[in-house]
Amino acid sequence: MKQLDFEIISNKKIAEKVMELKLKGDVSGIRAGQFVNVLIDGFYLRRPLSVCDAEGGELTLIYKITGGGTKRLSELKTGTLNLLTCLGNGYDTSVSGSAPLLIGGGAGVPPLYMLAKKLISEGKKVAVIIGFNTKNEIFYENEFKALGADVFVTTADGSYGEKGFVTDKMKDLTYSFFYTCGPEPMLKAVYKSSLTSGEFSFEERMGCGFGACMGCSCKTVTGFKRICKDGPVLKKEEILWQA
Repeated sequence: MKQLDFEIISNKKIAEKVMELKLKGDVSGIRAGQFVNVLIDGFYLRRPLSVCDAEGGELTLIYKITGGGTKRLSELKTGTLNLLTCLGNGYDTSVSGSAPLLIGGGAGVPPLYMLAKKLISEGKKVAVIIGFNTKNEIFYENEFKALGADVFVTTADGSYGEKGFVTDKMKDLTYSFFYTCGPEPMLKAVYKSSLTSGEFSFEERMGCGFGACMGCSCKTVTGFKRICKDGPVLKKEEILWQA
């Protein structure tokens, strides 16, 4: 974990209630699937945001405006932000096989971008399914395509791409391993539909973000784990779904 100041480069809307924040600073050591904890003036608890990309001294964060903290963050166009970086365990690309599938839903899409970039750099053939409720919520379709991934978009209302859910498209594809991030109902559905091993990135409310407060603990087959410290990425085989 590092505590660092980052300079705001840009902070713009890219979809309905979705912002792309670019920051300048030290991105060394940040891995795909990790997150940062952002300090926002006027709010006691930091906001955990997954890392979309980190390269060349530039950090990209994509977040959805869901409350007062993220609304305040969306209003910042210049200045600096204090971040805790290199948080969480991240994805393991060594277990992906030759044709990994990446599955993201809504605000769970961003961490898959840096993962796709890494997998493609390792010579893997990457397919990506990104799911949204409707057309005006879609983001980063073209960015994934620019990396060289095969990209499929689903919308629940059929307003763009294929009508349905990410799990509907999963049935049409062959893959060696999968990585996924999104809301828990989607993750449960992916778990039930998946045909291989995989890794799940969980979204969870956090207090400290680095394992001290135990507020984001969950039970797994190997005991209790902290989503912020031992996750947010968990292996398929260790997950115990809560009723």
